[in-house]
Amino acid sequence: MSLQNEPLTPEEGYAETAYRAEAIPEQSYAPKNERLSGRILETRMPWGSYLGVNPTIYQYSESWFREYQYIGDDYHDHTMINERRWSQYVDENLGAVYRICRFLLFLYSHGFSLILPGGGRAGGGAFFTVITALCTILFIFAADTLRQAFTPLAIVLAICGSATFILYFWDKYELRFYKRNRNWTDDLAFCRSTGMVKASIGDFPFYEFDAYIEMTIGTQGSQFHSLKVIHRYPHRSQLPHTKDPLEFSFTVDGSIAQLYAAWDMLQRYMDVSQPLPDIPQVEPFRHLDPTTKAYDEAGKRGRPATYWRDLYANSSEEELKALREAHRAEVDSTIWGGRPDLMELSVPNYRETRKGEPEDVNDFGRFPWKAGKFVDRPETTPPADSTDQQPNDEHPR
Repeated sequence: MSLQNEPLTPEEGYAETAYRAEAIPEQSYAPKNERLSGRILETRMPWGSYLGVNPTIYQYSESWFREYQYIGDDYHDHTMINERRWSQYVDENLGAVYRICRFLLFLYSHGFSLILPGGGRAGGGAFFTVITALCTILFIFAADTLRQAFTPLAIVLAICGSATFILYFWDKYELRFYKRNRNWTDDLAFCRSTGMVKASIGDFPFYEFDAYIEMTIGTQGSQFHSLKVIHRYPHRSQLPHTKDPLEFSFTVDGSIAQLYAAWDMLQRYMDVSQPLPDIPQVEPFRHLDPTTKAYDEAGKRGRPATYWRDLYANSSEEELKALREAHRAEVDSTIWGGRPDLMELSVPNYRETRKGEPEDVNDFGRFPWKAGKFVDRPETTPPADSTDQQPNDEHPR
Protein backbone atom coordinates (compact mmCIF):
# COMPACT_ATOMS: atom_id res chain seq x y z
CA MET A 1 0.00 0.00 0.00
CA SER A 2 1.16 3.50 -0.76
CA LEU A 3 2.38 5.52 2.18
CA GLN A 4 0.24 8.42 0.94
CA ASN A 5 2.89 10.96 1.95
CA GLU A 6 2.73 12.89 -1.32
CA PRO A 7 0.88 16.17 -0.64
CA LEU A 8 -2.30 16.63 -2.60
CA THR A 9 -4.16 19.81 -3.47
CA PRO A 10 -7.78 19.45 -2.35
CA GLU A 11 -10.51 20.88 -4.52
CA GLU A 12 -13.37 22.97 -3.24
CA GLY A 13 -15.64 21.23 -0.80
CA TYR A 14 -13.96 21.77 2.57
CA ALA A 15 -14.46 24.50 5.14
CA GLU A 16 -11.68 27.01 5.81
CA THR A 17 -11.14 25.32 9.17
CA ALA A 18 -10.42 21.93 7.57
CA TYR A 19 -7.30 20.29 8.98
CA ARG A 20 -4.10 20.18 6.93
CA ALA A 21 -0.92 18.87 8.53
CA GLU A 22 1.25 21.36 6.65
CA ALA A 23 -0.85 24.31 7.86
CA ILE A 24 -1.29 23.85 11.61
CA PRO A 25 -1.56 27.34 13.15
CA GLU A 26 0.55 28.52 16.06
CA GLN A 27 -1.19 27.84 19.38
CA SER A 28 -0.84 28.86 23.00
CA TYR A 29 1.28 27.08 25.60
CA ALA A 30 -0.05 23.71 26.71
CA PRO A 31 -1.11 23.99 30.36
CA LYS A 32 -0.46 21.28 32.91
CA ASN A 33 -3.53 19.10 33.00
CA GLU A 34 -4.14 18.23 36.66
CA ARG A 35 -7.01 15.97 35.72
CA LEU A 36 -4.61 13.59 33.99
CA SER A 37 -2.50 13.04 37.12
CA GLY A 38 -2.89 9.55 38.52
CA ARG A 39 -3.61 8.05 35.11
CA ILE A 40 -0.97 5.88 33.48
CA LEU A 41 -0.42 7.66 30.18
CA GLU A 42 2.48 5.65 28.85
CA THR A 43 3.37 7.80 25.87
CA ARG A 44 2.05 10.53 23.61
CA MET A 45 1.95 9.62 19.96
CA PRO A 46 3.37 11.95 17.30
CA TRP A 47 1.57 14.21 14.86
CA GLY A 48 2.37 13.84 11.18
CA SER A 49 4.94 11.50 9.62
CA TYR A 50 2.20 9.23 8.30
CA LEU A 51 3.07 5.64 7.53
CA GLY A 52 -0.21 4.86 5.74
CA VAL A 53 -0.88 1.67 7.70
CA ASN A 54 -4.36 1.04 9.10
CA PRO A 55 -5.22 -1.08 12.16
CA THR A 56 -6.32 -4.61 11.34
CA ILE A 57 -9.76 -4.25 12.92
CA TYR A 58 -10.59 -1.54 10.33
CA GLN A 59 -8.63 -2.93 7.38
CA TYR A 60 -10.31 -6.33 7.66
CA SER A 61 -13.56 -5.75 9.54
CA GLU A 62 -15.49 -8.92 10.33
CA SER A 63 -18.89 -7.22 10.36
CA TRP A 64 -18.51 -4.60 7.63
CA PHE A 65 -19.80 -6.47 4.59
CA ARG A 66 -22.82 -7.93 6.40
CA GLU A 67 -23.86 -4.45 7.51
CA TYR A 68 -23.17 -2.98 4.07
CA GLN A 69 -25.31 -5.59 2.35
CA TYR A 70 -28.22 -5.29 4.72
CA ILE A 71 -28.36 -1.50 5.03
CA GLY A 72 -28.00 -1.00 1.27
CA ASP A 73 -28.78 2.48 -0.04
CA ASP A 74 -28.99 3.94 3.48
CA TYR A 75 -25.44 2.89 4.37
CA HIS A 76 -24.05 6.44 4.11
CA ASP A 77 -26.10 7.75 7.02
CA HIS A 78 -26.29 4.56 9.07
CA THR A 79 -22.60 3.79 9.31
CA MET A 80 -20.08 5.05 11.85
CA ILE A 81 -17.72 6.56 9.24
CA ASN A 82 -18.43 8.34 5.99
CA GLU A 83 -16.55 10.97 3.97
CA ARG A 84 -17.74 13.83 6.22
CA ARG A 85 -17.57 12.61 9.80
CA TRP A 86 -16.32 9.83 12.06
CA SER A 87 -19.09 9.48 14.60
CA GLN A 88 -18.46 8.62 18.25
CA TYR A 89 -21.99 8.01 19.43
CA VAL A 90 -25.03 5.99 18.39
CA ASP A 91 -28.30 7.87 18.72
CA GLU A 92 -31.12 5.38 19.16
CA ASN A 93 -34.76 6.44 18.98
CA LEU A 94 -35.74 4.06 21.78
CA GLY A 95 -37.38 4.34 25.16
CA ALA A 96 -35.72 3.37 28.42
CA VAL A 97 -37.97 0.34 28.98
CA TYR A 98 -37.20 -1.00 25.51
CA ARG A 99 -33.44 -0.57 26.09
CA ILE A 100 -33.60 -2.45 29.39
CA CYS A 101 -35.64 -5.30 27.93
CA ARG A 102 -33.31 -5.61 24.95
CA PHE A 103 -30.28 -5.64 27.25
CA LEU A 104 -31.78 -8.43 29.40
CA LEU A 105 -32.69 -10.39 26.28
CA PHE A 106 -29.12 -9.99 25.07
CA LEU A 107 -27.72 -11.30 28.36
CA TYR A 108 -30.09 -14.26 28.32
CA SER A 109 -29.54 -15.29 24.71
CA HIS A 110 -25.77 -14.82 24.72
CA GLY A 111 -25.16 -16.20 28.20
CA PHE A 112 -27.31 -19.36 28.09
CA SER A 113 -27.14 -20.33 24.43
CA LEU A 114 -25.72 -23.75 23.56
CA ILE A 115 -23.57 -22.09 20.88
CA LEU A 116 -21.78 -18.76 20.57
CA PRO A 117 -22.86 -16.09 18.03
CA GLY A 118 -21.97 -17.30 14.55
CA GLY A 119 -22.16 -20.93 15.57
CA GLY A 120 -19.43 -23.53 15.59
CA ARG A 121 -18.37 -23.06 19.24
CA ALA A 122 -20.01 -24.11 22.47
CA GLY A 123 -21.63 -21.37 24.52
CA GLY A 124 -22.45 -20.95 28.19
CA GLY A 125 -25.55 -23.11 27.84
CA ALA A 126 -23.44 -26.09 26.83
CA PHE A 127 -21.46 -25.74 30.05
CA PHE A 128 -24.62 -25.67 32.18
CA THR A 129 -26.06 -28.63 30.28
CA VAL A 130 -22.95 -30.78 30.74
CA ILE A 131 -22.80 -30.03 34.48
CA THR A 132 -26.50 -30.82 34.89
CA ALA A 133 -26.11 -34.05 32.87
CA LEU A 134 -23.31 -35.20 35.16
CA CYS A 135 -25.42 -34.40 38.20
CA THR A 136 -28.31 -36.34 36.68
CA ILE A 137 -26.29 -39.52 37.05
CA LEU A 138 -26.31 -38.96 40.81
CA PHE A 139 -29.99 -37.98 40.78
CA ILE A 140 -30.87 -41.38 39.27
CA PHE A 141 -29.74 -43.12 42.45
CA ALA A 142 -31.22 -40.53 44.82
CA ALA A 143 -34.56 -39.80 43.18
CA ASP A 144 -37.68 -41.88 43.66
CA THR A 145 -38.46 -41.98 39.93
CA LEU A 146 -36.60 -41.43 36.68
CA ARG A 147 -38.91 -38.50 35.99
CA GLN A 148 -37.64 -36.73 39.11
CA ALA A 149 -34.03 -37.53 38.18
CA PHE A 150 -34.29 -36.11 34.65
CA THR A 151 -36.46 -33.08 35.48
CA PRO A 152 -33.49 -30.73 36.24
CA LEU A 153 -31.80 -31.70 32.96
CA ALA A 154 -35.03 -31.13 31.03
CA ILE A 155 -35.44 -27.67 32.59
CA VAL A 156 -31.86 -26.69 31.76
CA LEU A 157 -32.26 -27.96 28.18
CA ALA A 158 -35.46 -25.96 27.81
CA ILE A 159 -33.84 -22.76 29.11
CA CYS A 160 -30.67 -23.15 27.04
CA GLY A 161 -32.58 -24.33 23.97
CA SER A 162 -34.84 -21.29 23.98
CA ALA A 163 -31.78 -19.05 24.49
CA THR A 164 -30.15 -20.70 21.46
CA PHE A 165 -33.34 -20.15 19.44
CA ILE A 166 -33.41 -16.45 20.39
CA LEU A 167 -29.69 -16.06 19.60
CA TYR A 168 -30.22 -17.49 16.13
CA PHE A 169 -32.82 -14.84 15.31
CA TRP A 170 -30.74 -12.16 17.05
CA ASP A 171 -27.82 -12.87 14.74
CA LYS A 172 -30.09 -12.90 11.72
CA TYR A 173 -32.11 -9.76 12.37
CA GLU A 174 -30.06 -7.53 14.66
CA LEU A 175 -29.12 -5.23 11.78
CA ARG A 176 -32.72 -4.07 11.56
CA PHE A 177 -31.81 -1.64 14.32
CA TYR A 178 -29.62 0.29 11.89
CA LYS A 179 -32.49 1.11 9.57
CA ARG A 180 -35.32 1.36 12.08
CA ASN A 181 -33.99 3.13 15.14
CA ARG A 182 -30.19 3.15 15.25
CA ASN A 183 -28.36 6.14 13.80
CA TRP A 184 -24.77 7.35 14.04
CA THR A 185 -25.05 10.97 15.11
CA ASP A 186 -23.25 14.00 13.71
CA ASP A 187 -23.38 15.71 17.11
CA LEU A 188 -20.39 13.84 18.56
CA ALA A 189 -17.88 13.24 15.82
CA PHE A 190 -14.53 13.96 14.17
CA CYS A 191 -15.52 16.00 11.10
CA ARG A 192 -13.20 15.78 8.09
CA SER A 193 -14.99 18.43 6.06
CA THR A 194 -14.60 21.11 8.77
CA GLY A 195 -11.52 19.95 10.71
CA MET A 196 -13.52 20.21 13.93
CA VAL A 197 -14.30 17.76 16.70
CA LYS A 198 -17.93 18.11 17.69
CA ALA A 199 -19.05 17.56 21.28
CA SER A 200 -21.99 18.49 23.47
CA ILE A 201 -19.99 21.37 24.99
CA GLY A 202 -18.84 22.87 21.70
CA ASP A 203 -16.69 22.37 18.61
CA PHE A 204 -12.90 22.20 18.91
CA PRO A 205 -10.16 22.13 16.24
CA PHE A 206 -8.72 18.66 15.69
CA TYR A 207 -5.16 19.93 16.18
CA GLU A 208 -5.99 20.86 19.79
CA PHE A 209 -6.13 17.17 20.74
CA ASP A 210 -3.31 14.78 21.59
CA ALA A 211 -3.24 11.01 21.38
CA TYR A 212 -2.00 8.93 24.31
CA ILE A 213 -1.54 5.26 25.03
CA GLU A 214 -3.17 4.69 28.40
CA MET A 215 -2.53 1.63 30.50
CA THR A 216 -5.04 0.26 32.98
CA ILE A 217 -4.41 -2.61 35.35
CA GLY A 218 -6.98 -5.38 35.84
CA THR A 219 -7.94 -7.05 39.08
CA GLN A 220 -5.54 -9.92 38.38
CA GLY A 221 -2.64 -7.59 37.63
CA SER A 222 -3.04 -7.86 33.86
CA GLN A 223 -2.31 -4.77 31.77
CA PHE A 224 -4.58 -3.27 29.13
CA HIS A 225 -3.62 -0.53 26.68
CA SER A 226 -6.03 1.80 24.89
CA LEU A 227 -5.89 4.84 22.62
CA LYS A 228 -7.13 8.08 24.21
CA VAL A 229 -7.51 11.31 22.24
CA ILE A 230 -7.55 14.10 24.85
CA HIS A 231 -8.10 17.84 24.48
CA ARG A 232 -4.88 19.72 25.21
CA TYR A 233 -6.54 22.80 26.75
CA PRO A 234 -8.86 21.50 29.49
CA HIS A 235 -9.77 24.98 30.72
CA ARG A 236 -11.72 25.37 27.47
CA SER A 237 -13.38 21.97 27.41
CA GLN A 238 -14.03 20.72 30.93
CA LEU A 239 -17.17 18.64 31.11
CA PRO A 240 -19.73 20.52 33.23
CA HIS A 241 -20.56 17.77 35.74
CA THR A 242 -17.23 15.95 36.16
CA LYS A 243 -14.72 18.71 35.31
CA ASP A 244 -12.81 16.06 33.36
CA PRO A 245 -11.15 17.07 30.08
CA LEU A 246 -12.84 16.24 26.81
CA GLU A 247 -11.53 12.92 25.51
CA PHE A 248 -12.40 10.09 23.14
CA SER A 249 -11.49 6.40 23.10
CA PHE A 250 -10.71 4.30 20.04
CA THR A 251 -10.90 0.53 20.31
CA VAL A 252 -8.49 -1.73 18.48
CA ASP A 253 -7.37 -5.25 19.20
CA GLY A 254 -3.89 -6.67 19.36
CA SER A 255 -0.55 -5.04 20.04
CA ILE A 256 0.63 -1.52 20.85
CA ALA A 257 1.47 -1.17 17.16
CA GLN A 258 -2.25 -1.41 16.39
CA LEU A 259 -2.84 1.69 18.55
CA TYR A 260 -0.19 3.60 16.59
CA ALA A 261 -1.88 2.49 13.37
CA ALA A 262 -5.25 3.75 14.65
CA TRP A 263 -3.80 7.20 15.39
CA ASP A 264 -2.11 7.24 11.97
CA MET A 265 -5.44 6.40 10.34
CA LEU A 266 -7.39 9.03 12.28
CA GLN A 267 -4.91 11.75 11.33
CA ARG A 268 -5.07 10.83 7.65
CA TYR A 269 -8.85 10.73 7.83
CA MET A 270 -8.93 14.30 9.18
CA ASP A 271 -6.17 15.67 6.92
CA VAL A 272 -7.84 16.93 3.74
CA SER A 273 -4.48 17.04 1.96
CA GLN A 274 -4.58 13.22 2.13
CA PRO A 275 -7.05 10.78 0.59
CA LEU A 276 -9.40 8.92 2.89
CA PRO A 277 -7.85 5.83 4.50
CA ASP A 278 -8.29 2.86 2.20
CA ILE A 279 -10.57 0.83 4.47
CA PRO A 280 -13.83 -0.96 3.60
CA GLN A 281 -16.12 1.31 5.65
CA VAL A 282 -15.43 4.42 3.57
CA GLU A 283 -14.83 2.86 0.15
CA PRO A 284 -18.43 3.54 -1.01
CA PHE A 285 -17.90 7.25 -0.31
CA ARG A 286 -14.44 7.85 -1.79
CA HIS A 287 -15.91 9.58 -4.83
CA LEU A 288 -17.74 12.04 -2.56
CA ASP A 289 -14.54 13.42 -1.00
CA PRO A 290 -12.75 15.94 -3.27
CA THR A 291 -9.17 15.01 -2.39
CA THR A 292 -9.86 11.28 -2.51
CA LYS A 293 -11.72 11.58 -5.80
CA ALA A 294 -8.76 13.39 -7.38
CA TYR A 295 -6.37 10.81 -5.91
CA ASP A 296 -8.33 7.88 -7.31
CA GLU A 297 -8.95 9.46 -10.72
CA ALA A 298 -5.20 10.05 -11.04
CA GLY A 299 -4.71 6.29 -10.65
CA LYS A 300 -2.80 6.63 -7.38
CA ARG A 301 -4.97 4.23 -5.43
CA GLY A 302 -4.08 1.37 -7.72
CA ARG A 303 -7.27 -0.54 -6.94
CA PRO A 304 -10.73 -0.86 -8.53
CA ALA A 305 -13.42 1.41 -7.14
CA THR A 306 -15.18 -1.58 -5.56
CA TYR A 307 -12.05 -3.43 -4.37
CA TRP A 308 -13.22 -4.12 -0.82
CA ARG A 309 -16.81 -4.94 -1.79
CA ASP A 310 -15.63 -7.48 -4.36
CA LEU A 311 -13.04 -8.95 -2.00
CA TYR A 312 -15.57 -9.64 0.71
CA ALA A 313 -18.21 -10.89 -1.74
CA ASN A 314 -15.86 -13.38 -3.38
CA SER A 315 -13.67 -14.56 -0.48
CA SER A 316 -14.35 -17.31 2.01
CA GLU A 317 -14.06 -16.77 5.74
CA GLU A 318 -10.83 -18.80 5.70
CA GLU A 319 -9.34 -16.54 3.01
CA LEU A 320 -10.35 -13.39 4.89
CA LYS A 321 -8.89 -14.80 8.10
CA ALA A 322 -5.58 -15.44 6.32
CA LEU A 323 -5.55 -11.89 4.95
CA ARG A 324 -6.42 -10.55 8.40
CA GLU A 325 -3.54 -12.38 10.06
CA ALA A 326 -1.10 -11.33 7.33
CA HIS A 327 -2.12 -7.71 7.82
CA ARG A 328 -1.77 -8.03 11.59
CA ALA A 329 1.81 -9.18 11.04
CA GLU A 330 2.39 -6.19 8.72
CA VAL A 331 1.17 -3.73 11.37
CA ASP A 332 3.29 -5.36 14.07
CA SER A 333 6.42 -5.27 11.90
CA THR A 334 6.04 -1.62 10.85
CA ILE A 335 8.64 0.66 12.49
CA TRP A 336 6.49 3.10 14.44
CA GLY A 337 9.16 4.67 16.62
CA GLY A 338 11.79 7.32 15.95
CA ARG A 339 9.54 9.82 14.15
CA PRO A 340 9.52 13.57 14.91
CA ASP A 341 6.38 15.22 16.25
CA LEU A 342 4.98 17.90 13.94
CA MET A 343 3.07 19.61 16.76
CA GLU A 344 6.36 20.83 18.29
CA LEU A 345 6.39 23.56 15.62
CA SER A 346 3.00 24.94 16.70
CA VAL A 347 2.89 24.65 20.52
CA PRO A 348 5.81 26.49 22.20
CA ASN A 349 6.26 24.14 25.17
CA TYR A 350 5.05 20.97 23.48
CA ARG A 351 8.33 19.09 23.72
CA GLU A 352 8.64 19.82 27.44
CA THR A 353 5.15 18.58 28.30
CA ARG A 354 5.35 15.08 26.95
CA LYS A 355 6.95 11.79 27.88
CA GLY A 356 9.39 10.13 25.58
CA GLU A 357 8.31 7.19 23.48
CA PRO A 358 9.13 3.52 24.13
CA GLU A 359 12.59 2.56 22.94
CA ASP A 360 11.03 -0.28 20.95
CA VAL A 361 7.41 0.52 20.13
CA ASN A 362 6.76 -2.90 18.60
CA ASP A 363 7.88 -4.78 21.72
CA PHE A 364 6.39 -2.36 24.22
CA GLY A 365 3.52 -3.93 26.14
CA ARG A 366 4.49 -7.46 25.18
CA PHE A 367 7.71 -7.56 27.16
CA PRO A 368 7.27 -5.98 30.63
CA TRP A 369 10.99 -5.67 31.28
CA LYS A 370 11.21 -3.12 28.47
CA ALA A 371 8.45 -0.95 29.92
CA GLY A 372 10.83 1.48 31.62
CA LYS A 373 12.96 2.20 28.56
CA PHE A 374 11.88 5.47 26.98
CA VAL A 375 13.81 7.68 24.59
CA ASP A 376 13.34 11.22 23.25
CA ARG A 377 11.86 11.69 19.83
CA PRO A 378 13.99 13.35 17.14
CA GLU A 379 13.57 17.13 17.16
CA THR A 380 11.25 18.56 14.54
CA THR A 381 12.74 21.14 12.20
CA PRO A 382 10.64 23.64 10.21
CA PRO A 383 10.55 23.08 6.45
CA ALA A 384 12.82 25.34 4.44
CA ASP A 385 9.91 27.09 2.70
CA SER A 386 7.80 27.60 5.85
CA THR A 387 6.27 31.00 6.49
CA ASP A 388 5.68 32.76 9.77
CA GLN A 389 2.60 31.39 11.45
CA GLN A 390 0.03 33.64 13.03
CA PRO A 391 -1.16 32.93 16.56
CA ASN A 392 -4.54 31.26 16.65
CA ASP A 393 -5.43 30.97 20.31
CA GLU A 394 -9.11 31.74 19.98
CA HIS A 395 -11.42 29.50 18.03
CA PRO A 396 -15.11 29.74 17.24
CA ARG A 397 -17.35 27.60 19.35
